Amino acid sequence: MIAFGLSAQRYILVILVMLCAVTATLTRHHIAMRAMETRLDYTVSYTLQTIANAMLLGSSAVFRQSSLGSSTAISAEELLLHNFWIVGFACLTLASLYRLFRVPGNLAPGGRLGQAFLAVPLYTVMCLISGTYFGLIGHSSGIGIYLGKMMELSDMFLNVGLYVWVGMMLKQTRLATLVFNVFRPWRMPPEMLAVVAVLVAAVPTAYTGASGIFVIAAGAVIYSELRAAGARRHLALAATAMSGSLGVVLRPCLLVVVIAYLNREVTTDELFGWGIWVFILTATMFGLVAMTVNRQGKFDLAPTAQALPASLKALRPLLPYALVMVGVVLLYRFALDVTMDEFSAPRLLPVIMLSILVYEHFSLKRRKARTSGEVPHQGLEGSVRNATNDTTAEIGALLLLLGLSVSIGGVIERSHIMEAFPQAFDSAWSAMLLMVVILVILGMIMDAFGAVILVTATVATIAYASGIHPIHFWMVTLVAFELGYLSPPVALNHLLTRQVVGEAEVLAAQQEGGTFYQRYERIIMPLIAMGISLLLVAFVPLLFYAT
Repeated sequence: MIAFGLSAQRYILVILVMLCAVTATLTRHHIAMRAMETRLDYTVSYTLQTIANAMLLGSSAVFRQSSLGSSTAISAEELLLHNFWIVGFACLTLASLYRLFRVPGNLAPGGRLGQAFLAVPLYTVMCLISGTYFGLIGHSSGIGIYLGKMMELSDMFLNVGLYVWVGMMLKQTRLATLVFNVFRPWRMPPEMLAVVAVLVAAVPTAYTGASGIFVIAAGAVIYSELRAAGARRHLALAATAMSGSLGVVLRPCLLVVVIAYLNREVTTDELFGWGIWVFILTATMFGLVAMTVNRQGKFDLAPTAQALPASLKALRPLLPYALVMVGVVLLYRFALDVTMDEFSAPRLLPVIMLSILVYEHFSLKRRKARTSGEVPHQGLEGSVRNATNDTTAEIGALLLLLGLSVSIGGVIERSHIMEAFPQAFDSAWSAMLLMVVILVILGMIMDAFGAVILVTATVATIAYASGIHPIHFWMVTLVAFELGYLSPPVALNHLLTRQVVGEAEVLAAQQEGGTFYQRYERIIMPLIAMGISLLLVAFVPLLFYAT
Protein backbone atom coordinates (compact mmCIF):
# COMPACT_ATOMS: atom_id res chain seq x y z
CA MET A 1 0.00 0.00 0.00
CA ILE A 2 2.84 2.40 0.84
CA ALA A 3 4.58 1.63 -2.46
CA PHE A 4 1.36 2.20 -4.39
CA GLY A 5 0.70 5.46 -2.53
CA LEU A 6 4.17 6.78 -3.30
CA SER A 7 3.92 5.90 -6.98
CA ALA A 8 0.40 7.30 -7.34
CA GLN A 9 0.87 10.58 -5.45
CA ARG A 10 0.32 12.77 -8.51
CA TYR A 11 -2.95 11.04 -9.41
CA ILE A 12 -4.14 11.13 -5.81
CA LEU A 13 -3.41 14.87 -5.65
CA VAL A 14 -5.36 15.68 -8.83
CA ILE A 15 -8.35 13.64 -7.67
CA LEU A 16 -8.14 15.23 -4.21
CA VAL A 17 -8.00 18.77 -5.57
CA MET A 18 -10.87 18.26 -8.01
CA LEU A 19 -13.16 16.38 -5.62
CA CYS A 20 -12.62 18.90 -2.84
CA ALA A 21 -12.89 21.92 -5.17
CA VAL A 22 -16.26 20.69 -6.46
CA THR A 23 -17.39 20.19 -2.86
CA ALA A 24 -16.27 23.71 -1.89
CA THR A 25 -18.15 25.10 -4.91
CA LEU A 26 -21.37 23.27 -4.14
CA THR A 27 -21.24 24.20 -0.44
CA ARG A 28 -20.27 27.88 -1.05
CA HIS A 29 -17.06 27.39 0.91
CA HIS A 30 -14.47 29.18 -1.22
CA ILE A 31 -12.47 31.97 0.44
CA ALA A 32 -13.64 35.47 -0.50
CA MET A 33 -13.36 39.00 0.90
CA ARG A 34 -16.95 38.82 2.17
CA ALA A 35 -19.76 36.29 2.32
CA MET A 36 -22.62 36.13 -0.18
CA GLU A 37 -25.54 37.95 1.43
CA THR A 38 -27.71 39.11 -1.47
CA ARG A 39 -28.93 37.65 -4.75
CA LEU A 40 -26.63 40.01 -6.65
CA ASP A 41 -23.65 38.79 -4.60
CA TYR A 42 -24.57 35.22 -5.46
CA THR A 43 -25.13 35.86 -9.16
CA VAL A 44 -21.93 37.86 -9.67
CA SER A 45 -19.85 35.37 -7.68
CA TYR A 46 -21.04 32.23 -9.44
CA THR A 47 -21.04 33.86 -12.87
CA LEU A 48 -17.37 34.77 -12.51
CA GLN A 49 -16.61 31.39 -10.94
CA THR A 50 -18.13 29.68 -13.98
CA ILE A 51 -16.07 31.84 -16.34
CA ALA A 52 -12.90 31.15 -14.34
CA ASN A 53 -13.56 27.42 -14.23
CA ALA A 54 -14.17 27.41 -17.98
CA MET A 55 -10.81 29.17 -18.38
CA LEU A 56 -9.17 26.42 -16.33
CA LEU A 57 -10.85 23.78 -18.48
CA GLY A 58 -9.84 25.48 -21.72
CA SER A 59 -6.24 26.03 -20.61
CA SER A 60 -5.90 22.39 -19.54
CA ALA A 61 -7.32 21.19 -22.87
CA VAL A 62 -4.94 23.44 -24.83
CA PHE A 63 -2.00 22.25 -22.70
CA ARG A 64 -2.94 18.62 -23.41
CA GLN A 65 -3.20 19.27 -27.13
CA SER A 66 0.13 21.11 -27.27
CA SER A 67 1.79 18.27 -25.34
CA LEU A 68 0.48 15.74 -27.85
CA GLY A 69 1.72 17.88 -30.74
CA SER A 70 5.20 18.43 -29.33
CA SER A 71 8.25 16.67 -30.71
CA THR A 72 8.85 14.96 -27.36
CA ALA A 73 6.79 11.82 -26.89
CA ILE A 74 4.32 12.04 -24.02
CA SER A 75 4.11 9.09 -21.65
CA ALA A 76 0.90 7.27 -20.79
CA GLU A 77 1.13 8.53 -17.20
CA GLU A 78 1.38 12.19 -18.30
CA LEU A 79 -1.54 11.73 -20.71
CA LEU A 80 -3.62 10.26 -17.89
CA LEU A 81 -2.79 13.28 -15.71
CA HIS A 82 -3.90 15.63 -18.50
CA ASN A 83 -7.18 13.73 -18.77
CA PHE A 84 -7.69 13.89 -15.00
CA TRP A 85 -7.25 17.68 -15.02
CA ILE A 86 -9.67 18.11 -17.93
CA VAL A 87 -12.36 15.87 -16.41
CA GLY A 88 -11.91 17.58 -13.05
CA PHE A 89 -12.24 21.11 -14.40
CA ALA A 90 -15.23 20.05 -16.51
CA CYS A 91 -16.93 18.82 -13.33
CA LEU A 92 -15.95 22.04 -11.53
CA THR A 93 -17.42 24.16 -14.35
CA LEU A 94 -20.66 22.17 -14.27
CA ALA A 95 -20.82 22.49 -10.47
CA SER A 96 -20.52 26.29 -10.58
CA LEU A 97 -23.02 26.45 -13.45
CA TYR A 98 -25.45 24.32 -11.44
CA ARG A 99 -25.11 26.58 -8.41
CA LEU A 100 -25.55 29.66 -10.59
CA PHE A 101 -29.07 28.59 -11.54
CA ARG A 102 -29.99 27.10 -8.15
CA VAL A 103 -30.26 30.31 -6.16
CA PRO A 104 -30.90 29.72 -2.42
CA GLY A 105 -34.09 31.19 -1.09
CA ASN A 106 -32.54 32.68 2.07
CA LEU A 107 -30.59 35.42 0.25
CA ALA A 108 -31.69 39.02 0.60
CA PRO A 109 -33.03 40.64 -2.57
CA GLY A 110 -31.07 43.31 -4.41
CA GLY A 111 -27.52 44.22 -3.51
CA ARG A 112 -24.76 46.58 -4.61
CA LEU A 113 -22.38 45.75 -7.44
CA GLY A 114 -19.25 46.96 -5.63
CA GLN A 115 -19.94 44.71 -2.65
CA ALA A 116 -20.92 41.84 -4.94
CA PHE A 117 -17.44 41.79 -6.47
CA LEU A 118 -15.99 41.34 -2.96
CA ALA A 119 -17.97 38.09 -2.68
CA VAL A 120 -16.04 36.59 -5.61
CA PRO A 121 -13.62 33.88 -4.35
CA LEU A 122 -9.93 34.79 -4.35
CA TYR A 123 -9.05 31.83 -6.57
CA THR A 124 -11.51 33.15 -9.16
CA VAL A 125 -9.89 36.58 -9.15
CA MET A 126 -6.44 35.01 -9.53
CA CYS A 127 -7.67 32.78 -12.35
CA LEU A 128 -9.26 35.68 -14.25
CA ILE A 129 -6.09 37.76 -13.92
CA SER A 130 -3.68 35.02 -14.93
CA GLY A 131 -5.97 33.60 -17.63
CA THR A 132 -6.48 37.02 -19.21
CA TYR A 133 -2.75 37.75 -19.12
CA PHE A 134 -1.75 34.42 -20.65
CA GLY A 135 -4.46 34.81 -23.29
CA LEU A 136 -3.24 38.28 -24.28
CA ILE A 137 0.34 37.09 -24.76
CA GLY A 138 -0.82 34.09 -26.80
CA HIS A 139 0.00 31.52 -24.14
CA SER A 140 -3.42 29.97 -23.50
CA SER A 141 -1.98 26.88 -21.89
CA GLY A 142 -0.23 28.99 -19.23
CA ILE A 143 -2.56 28.22 -16.29
CA GLY A 144 -2.53 24.53 -17.15
CA ILE A 145 1.26 24.51 -17.25
CA TYR A 146 1.65 26.17 -13.86
CA LEU A 147 -1.01 23.97 -12.29
CA GLY A 148 0.91 21.03 -13.70
CA LYS A 149 3.91 22.23 -11.71
CA MET A 150 1.99 21.25 -8.59
CA MET A 151 2.77 17.67 -9.59
CA GLU A 152 6.48 18.31 -9.02
CA LEU A 153 5.67 18.98 -5.35
CA SER A 154 2.76 16.54 -5.02
CA ASP A 155 4.11 15.24 -1.71
CA MET A 156 4.04 18.76 -0.23
CA PHE A 157 0.48 19.47 -1.36
CA LEU A 158 -0.74 16.12 -0.05
CA ASN A 159 0.90 16.99 3.27
CA VAL A 160 -1.14 20.20 3.29
CA GLY A 161 -4.27 18.07 2.96
CA LEU A 162 -3.15 15.81 5.80
CA TYR A 163 -2.42 18.81 8.02
CA VAL A 164 -5.89 20.22 7.32
CA TRP A 165 -7.38 16.86 8.32
CA VAL A 166 -5.31 16.95 11.53
CA GLY A 167 -6.62 20.44 12.24
CA MET A 168 -10.23 19.41 11.66
CA MET A 169 -9.83 16.38 13.96
CA LEU A 170 -8.30 18.68 16.59
CA LYS A 171 -11.46 20.76 16.29
CA GLN A 172 -13.54 17.66 17.16
CA THR A 173 -11.60 16.98 20.37
CA ARG A 174 -11.83 18.63 23.79
CA LEU A 175 -8.11 19.48 23.81
CA ALA A 176 -8.45 23.23 23.25
CA THR A 177 -11.09 23.61 25.96
CA LEU A 178 -9.08 21.51 28.43
CA VAL A 179 -5.97 23.64 27.79
CA PHE A 180 -7.95 26.83 28.47
CA ASN A 181 -9.25 25.25 31.70
CA VAL A 182 -5.66 25.23 32.99
CA PHE A 183 -5.46 29.04 32.78
CA ARG A 184 -9.04 29.82 33.81
CA PRO A 185 -8.43 29.71 37.62
CA TRP A 186 -5.95 32.60 37.39
CA ARG A 187 -8.72 34.99 36.27
CA MET A 188 -6.40 36.72 33.82
CA PRO A 189 -7.45 40.03 32.24
CA PRO A 190 -8.66 39.52 28.65
CA GLU A 191 -5.49 41.03 27.15
CA MET A 192 -3.25 38.65 29.09
CA LEU A 193 -5.42 35.66 28.21
CA ALA A 194 -5.20 36.69 24.55
CA VAL A 195 -1.39 36.64 24.78
CA VAL A 196 -1.47 33.21 26.46
CA ALA A 197 -3.83 31.89 23.77
CA VAL A 198 -1.56 33.06 20.96
CA LEU A 199 1.55 31.62 22.67
CA VAL A 200 -0.07 28.25 23.37
CA ALA A 201 -1.40 28.14 19.79
CA ALA A 202 2.16 28.39 18.41
CA VAL A 203 2.90 24.70 19.05
CA PRO A 204 -0.15 23.22 17.29
CA THR A 205 0.36 25.77 14.50
CA ALA A 206 3.81 24.30 13.87
CA TYR A 207 2.22 20.85 13.74
CA THR A 208 -0.60 21.86 11.40
CA GLY A 209 1.67 23.23 8.71
CA ALA A 210 0.62 26.88 8.30
CA SER A 211 -1.12 29.71 10.15
CA GLY A 212 -4.29 29.59 8.06
CA ILE A 213 -4.84 25.89 8.76
CA PHE A 214 -4.68 26.44 12.52
CA VAL A 215 -7.07 29.40 12.36
CA ILE A 216 -9.56 27.16 10.57
CA ALA A 217 -9.06 24.34 13.06
CA ALA A 218 -9.09 26.11 16.43
CA GLY A 219 -10.08 29.71 15.72
CA ALA A 220 -13.70 29.28 16.81
CA VAL A 221 -12.67 27.78 20.17
CA ILE A 222 -10.09 30.52 20.83
CA TYR A 223 -12.60 33.25 19.99
CA SER A 224 -15.38 31.79 22.16
CA GLU A 225 -13.04 31.23 25.13
CA LEU A 226 -11.71 34.79 24.95
CA ARG A 227 -15.22 36.19 24.71
CA ALA A 228 -16.30 34.06 27.69
CA ALA A 229 -13.38 35.55 29.66
CA GLY A 230 -14.68 39.05 28.97
CA ALA A 231 -12.54 40.03 25.98
CA ARG A 232 -14.05 42.63 23.70
CA ARG A 233 -14.88 41.42 20.20
CA HIS A 234 -12.04 43.26 18.46
CA LEU A 235 -9.44 41.85 20.84
CA ALA A 236 -10.81 38.32 20.44
CA LEU A 237 -10.83 38.66 16.64
CA ALA A 238 -7.26 40.01 16.63
CA ALA A 239 -5.99 37.15 18.80
CA THR A 240 -7.85 34.58 16.70
CA ALA A 241 -6.41 35.92 13.44
CA MET A 242 -2.93 36.01 14.95
CA SER A 243 -3.18 32.65 16.73
CA GLY A 244 -1.47 30.90 13.82
CA SER A 245 1.17 33.54 13.07
CA LEU A 246 3.88 32.84 15.65
CA GLY A 247 4.34 29.09 15.23
CA VAL A 248 5.32 29.01 11.54
CA VAL A 249 9.02 29.28 12.47
CA LEU A 250 8.93 26.34 14.89
CA ARG A 251 9.67 22.67 14.22
CA PRO A 252 8.18 20.81 12.33
CA CYS A 253 6.30 23.47 10.29
CA LEU A 254 5.76 22.25 6.71
CA LEU A 255 6.43 25.69 5.23
CA VAL A 256 10.00 25.68 6.58
CA VAL A 257 10.53 22.15 5.23
CA VAL A 258 9.44 23.35 1.78
CA ILE A 259 11.87 26.31 1.97
CA ALA A 260 14.76 23.97 2.81
CA TYR A 261 13.69 21.57 0.03
CA LEU A 262 13.67 24.31 -2.61
CA ASN A 263 16.80 26.13 -1.40
CA ARG A 264 20.02 24.19 -0.93
CA GLU A 265 21.60 27.22 0.79
CA VAL A 266 19.70 26.47 4.01
CA THR A 267 18.77 23.42 6.08
CA THR A 268 15.78 22.71 8.29
CA ASP A 269 18.00 22.54 11.39
CA GLU A 270 19.41 26.01 10.70
CA LEU A 271 16.00 27.52 9.99
CA PHE A 272 14.31 25.96 13.01
CA GLY A 273 17.28 26.88 15.20
CA TRP A 274 16.99 30.57 14.39
CA GLY A 275 13.20 30.28 14.25
CA ILE A 276 13.11 29.84 18.04
CA TRP A 277 14.66 33.30 18.49
CA VAL A 278 12.26 34.83 15.97
CA PHE A 279 9.38 33.22 17.87
CA ILE A 280 10.59 34.72 21.16
CA LEU A 281 10.82 38.14 19.52
CA THR A 282 7.37 38.08 17.90
CA ALA A 283 5.78 36.70 21.06
CA THR A 284 7.38 39.47 23.13
CA MET A 285 6.19 42.14 20.70
CA PHE A 286 2.63 40.83 20.71
CA GLY A 287 2.64 40.64 24.51
CA LEU A 288 3.89 44.22 24.85
CA VAL A 289 1.36 45.59 22.37
CA ALA A 290 -1.56 43.68 23.89
CA MET A 291 -0.69 44.58 27.49
CA THR A 292 0.23 48.23 27.00
CA VAL A 293 -1.81 49.64 24.09
CA ASN A 294 -5.46 50.20 24.99
CA ARG A 295 -5.42 47.74 27.91
CA GLN A 296 -8.84 47.98 29.56
CA GLY A 297 -8.73 45.20 32.13
CA LYS A 298 -6.97 45.50 35.51
CA PHE A 299 -3.89 43.37 36.06
CA ASP A 300 -5.41 41.63 39.07
CA LEU A 301 -4.67 37.88 39.02
CA ALA A 302 -6.22 35.43 41.45
CA PRO A 303 -4.10 34.61 44.54
CA THR A 304 -1.49 31.94 43.82
CA ALA A 305 -2.63 29.85 46.78
CA GLN A 306 -6.08 29.67 45.23
CA ALA A 307 -5.25 29.52 41.52
CA LEU A 308 -2.28 27.13 41.48
CA PRO A 309 -4.04 24.09 43.01
CA ALA A 310 -7.02 24.58 40.68
CA SER A 311 -4.72 24.96 37.69
CA LEU A 312 -2.78 21.81 38.61
CA LYS A 313 -6.06 19.95 39.03
CA ALA A 314 -7.08 21.07 35.53
CA LEU A 315 -3.89 19.51 34.19
CA ARG A 316 -4.98 16.01 35.23
CA PRO A 317 -7.49 15.52 32.38
CA LEU A 318 -4.69 16.36 29.92
CA LEU A 319 -2.40 13.56 31.12
CA PRO A 320 -4.20 10.76 29.20
CA TYR A 321 -3.91 12.82 26.01
CA ALA A 322 -0.17 13.18 26.57
CA LEU A 323 0.12 9.43 27.16
CA VAL A 324 -1.76 8.68 23.92
CA MET A 325 0.56 10.98 21.96
CA VAL A 326 3.69 9.50 23.53
CA GLY A 327 2.37 5.98 22.97
CA VAL A 328 1.86 6.51 19.23
CA VAL A 329 5.28 8.16 18.84
CA LEU A 330 6.99 5.29 20.70
CA LEU A 331 5.08 2.70 18.65
CA TYR A 332 6.36 4.22 15.42
CA ARG A 333 9.85 4.58 16.89
CA PHE A 334 10.34 1.01 18.08
CA ALA A 335 7.96 -0.98 15.85
CA LEU A 336 8.57 0.84 12.55
CA ASP A 337 11.87 2.65 13.23
CA VAL A 338 10.25 6.02 12.37
CA THR A 339 11.10 9.01 14.53
CA MET A 340 8.87 12.03 14.95
CA ASP A 341 10.37 14.90 12.92
CA GLU A 342 9.40 17.46 10.30
CA PHE A 343 9.41 14.80 7.57
CA SER A 344 7.34 12.12 9.32
CA ALA A 345 4.93 14.51 11.11
CA PRO A 346 2.35 14.66 8.27
CA ARG A 347 1.95 10.87 8.53
CA LEU A 348 2.16 10.49 12.31
CA LEU A 349 -0.12 13.34 13.32
CA PRO A 350 -3.30 11.90 11.72
CA VAL A 351 -2.66 8.64 13.58
CA ILE A 352 -2.16 10.56 16.83
CA MET A 353 -5.39 12.51 16.34
CA LEU A 354 -7.34 9.37 15.45
CA SER A 355 -5.98 7.72 18.61
CA ILE A 356 -7.10 10.73 20.66
CA LEU A 357 -10.60 10.52 19.15
CA VAL A 358 -10.69 6.80 20.03
CA TYR A 359 -9.63 7.62 23.60
CA GLU A 360 -12.29 10.33 23.94
CA HIS A 361 -14.95 8.01 22.55
CA PHE A 362 -14.34 5.28 25.13
CA SER A 363 -13.61 7.62 28.05
CA LEU A 364 -16.81 9.60 27.53
CA LYS A 365 -18.71 6.35 27.07
CA ARG A 366 -17.43 5.11 30.45
CA ARG A 367 -18.26 8.46 32.07
CA LYS A 368 -21.78 8.26 30.70
CA ALA A 369 -22.15 4.73 32.08
CA ARG A 370 -20.89 5.81 35.55
CA THR A 371 -23.12 8.86 35.81
CA SER A 372 -26.13 7.20 34.14
CA GLY A 373 -26.75 10.54 32.53
CA GLU A 374 -26.39 12.18 29.18
CA VAL A 375 -22.83 13.13 28.28
CA PRO A 376 -23.00 15.00 24.97
CA HIS A 377 -20.83 13.19 22.46
CA GLN A 378 -21.34 12.44 18.79
CA GLY A 379 -19.31 9.22 18.86
CA LEU A 380 -16.13 8.15 17.11
CA GLU A 381 -17.71 7.71 13.71
CA GLY A 382 -19.48 11.06 13.92
CA SER A 383 -16.29 12.88 14.95
CA VAL A 384 -14.21 11.38 12.15
CA ARG A 385 -17.00 11.94 9.60
CA ASN A 386 -17.51 15.58 10.60
CA ALA A 387 -13.75 16.21 10.55
CA THR A 388 -13.44 14.63 7.12
CA ASN A 389 -16.44 16.53 5.75
CA ASP A 390 -14.98 19.83 7.00
CA THR A 391 -11.59 18.85 5.61
CA THR A 392 -13.02 18.20 2.15
CA ALA A 393 -14.36 21.73 1.75
CA GLU A 394 -11.30 23.35 3.35
CA ILE A 395 -8.87 21.41 1.14
CA GLY A 396 -10.85 22.44 -1.93
CA ALA A 397 -10.68 26.10 -0.95
CA LEU A 398 -7.01 26.04 0.12
CA LEU A 399 -5.47 23.87 -2.60
CA LEU A 400 -7.31 25.63 -5.44
CA LEU A 401 -6.21 28.97 -4.00
CA LEU A 402 -2.69 27.61 -3.66
CA GLY A 403 -2.64 26.34 -7.24
CA LEU A 404 -3.82 29.66 -8.63
CA SER A 405 -1.21 31.43 -6.45
CA VAL A 406 1.38 29.42 -8.38
CA SER A 407 -0.29 30.67 -11.59
CA ILE A 408 -0.12 34.29 -10.38
CA GLY A 409 3.54 33.63 -9.65
CA GLY A 410 3.83 32.55 -13.28
CA VAL A 411 2.34 35.87 -14.39
CA ILE A 412 4.89 37.77 -12.30
CA GLU A 413 7.66 35.56 -13.66
CA ARG A 414 6.58 35.84 -17.32
CA SER A 415 5.99 39.58 -17.14
CA HIS A 416 9.63 40.03 -16.05
CA ILE A 417 8.62 42.49 -13.33
CA MET A 418 11.54 41.40 -11.17
CA GLU A 419 13.97 42.17 -13.99
CA ALA A 420 13.06 45.83 -13.55
CA PHE A 421 14.92 45.71 -10.25
CA PRO A 422 18.70 45.42 -10.01
CA GLN A 423 19.83 41.81 -9.84
CA ALA A 424 22.24 42.77 -7.05
CA PHE A 425 22.58 45.77 -4.73
CA ASP A 426 25.81 47.34 -3.53
CA SER A 427 24.26 47.78 -0.09
CA ALA A 428 22.62 44.94 1.84
CA TRP A 429 20.55 47.60 3.65
CA SER A 430 19.00 48.87 0.41
CA ALA A 431 18.39 45.32 -0.76
CA MET A 432 16.71 44.40 2.52
CA LEU A 433 14.41 47.42 2.35
CA LEU A 434 13.26 46.34 -1.09
CA MET A 435 12.95 42.71 0.04
CA VAL A 436 10.70 43.66 2.95
CA VAL A 437 8.31 45.63 0.72
CA ILE A 438 8.14 42.91 -1.95
CA LEU A 439 7.68 40.06 0.54
CA VAL A 440 4.88 41.79 2.46
CA ILE A 441 3.05 42.52 -0.82
CA LEU A 442 3.42 38.89 -1.88
CA GLY A 443 2.05 37.82 1.51
CA MET A 444 -0.96 40.06 0.91
CA ILE A 445 -1.90 38.55 -2.44
CA MET A 446 -0.57 34.97 -2.48
CA ASP A 447 -0.82 31.79 -0.46
CA ALA A 448 2.30 30.92 1.53
CA PHE A 449 3.38 27.84 -0.43
CA GLY A 450 2.85 29.46 -3.82
CA ALA A 451 4.69 32.57 -2.64
CA VAL A 452 7.68 30.48 -1.45
CA ILE A 453 7.99 28.89 -4.90
CA LEU A 454 7.96 32.33 -6.55
CA VAL A 455 10.38 33.89 -4.06
CA THR A 456 12.81 31.01 -4.51
CA ALA A 457 12.90 31.59 -8.27
CA THR A 458 13.16 35.39 -8.20
CA VAL A 459 13.65 37.42 -5.02
CA ALA A 460 15.99 35.01 -3.21
CA THR A 461 18.71 35.20 -5.86
CA ILE A 462 18.75 39.01 -5.64
CA ALA A 463 19.03 38.82 -1.84
CA TYR A 464 21.91 36.35 -1.95
CA ALA A 465 23.77 38.38 -4.59
CA SER A 466 23.36 41.52 -2.45
CA GLY A 467 25.11 39.98 0.54
CA ILE A 468 22.08 39.01 2.62
CA HIS A 469 22.67 35.74 4.46
CA PRO A 470 20.26 32.99 3.25
CA ILE A 471 19.03 32.08 6.74
CA HIS A 472 18.46 35.75 7.57
CA PHE A 473 16.57 36.22 4.30
CA TRP A 474 14.19 33.31 4.91
CA MET A 475 13.51 34.35 8.50
CA VAL A 476 12.54 37.77 7.15
CA THR A 477 10.41 36.08 4.48
CA LEU A 478 8.42 34.07 7.03
CA VAL A 479 7.71 37.11 9.23
CA ALA A 480 6.89 39.27 6.18
CA PHE A 481 4.45 36.67 4.89
CA GLU A 482 2.66 36.56 8.24
CA LEU A 483 2.44 40.35 8.26
CA GLY A 484 1.01 40.16 4.74
CA TYR A 485 -1.65 37.64 5.81
CA LEU A 486 -2.76 40.11 8.49
CA SER A 487 -2.68 43.19 6.23
CA PRO A 488 -5.53 44.67 4.18
CA PRO A 489 -6.79 44.63 1.51
CA VAL A 490 -6.90 40.80 1.47
CA ALA A 491 -5.76 39.84 5.03
CA LEU A 492 -6.20 36.10 4.51
CA ASN A 493 -6.02 35.18 8.21
CA HIS A 494 -8.77 37.70 8.97
CA LEU A 495 -10.89 36.18 6.19
CA LEU A 496 -10.41 32.72 7.67
CA THR A 497 -11.23 34.10 11.13
CA ARG A 498 -14.48 35.50 9.80
CA GLN A 499 -15.23 32.16 8.18
CA VAL A 500 -14.91 30.19 11.44
CA VAL A 501 -16.26 32.82 13.85
CA GLY A 502 -19.23 33.84 11.75
CA GLU A 503 -20.24 36.92 9.82
CA ALA A 504 -22.57 38.07 12.62
CA GLU A 505 -19.74 38.42 15.15
CA VAL A 506 -17.55 40.40 12.75
CA LEU A 507 -20.45 42.73 11.88
CA ALA A 508 -21.21 43.19 15.58
CA ALA A 509 -17.57 44.15 16.19
CA GLN A 510 -17.66 46.67 13.35
CA GLN A 511 -20.68 48.37 14.91
CA GLU A 512 -18.96 48.92 18.26
CA GLY A 513 -17.92 52.48 19.05
CA GLY A 514 -14.87 53.96 20.77
CA THR A 515 -11.65 55.56 19.62
CA PHE A 516 -10.17 54.92 16.17
CA TYR A 517 -7.85 52.28 17.63
CA GLN A 518 -10.70 50.54 19.49
CA ARG A 519 -12.87 50.45 16.35
CA TYR A 520 -10.09 48.87 14.26
CA GLU A 521 -8.16 47.03 16.97
CA ARG A 522 -8.56 43.64 15.26
CA ILE A 523 -6.56 45.01 12.30
CA ILE A 524 -4.20 47.49 13.97
CA MET A 525 -2.93 45.42 16.92
CA PRO A 526 -1.55 42.50 14.82
CA LEU A 527 -0.06 44.98 12.34
CA ILE A 528 1.81 46.83 15.09
CA ALA A 529 3.14 43.63 16.70
CA MET A 530 4.20 41.92 13.46
CA GLY A 531 5.35 45.17 11.83
CA ILE A 532 7.80 45.97 14.65
CA SER A 533 8.96 42.35 14.68
CA LEU A 534 9.61 42.43 10.93
CA LEU A 535 11.69 45.60 11.15
CA LEU A 536 13.79 44.12 13.97
CA VAL A 537 14.27 40.76 12.22
CA ALA A 538 15.11 42.47 8.93
CA PHE A 539 17.57 45.16 9.96
CA VAL A 540 19.12 44.36 13.35
CA PRO A 541 21.14 41.33 12.07
CA LEU A 542 22.61 43.54 9.32
CA LEU A 543 24.43 45.48 12.04
CA PHE A 544 26.53 42.38 12.74
CA TYR A 545 27.44 41.07 9.30
CA ALA A 546 26.63 43.67 6.62
CA THR A 547 29.48 45.84 5.38
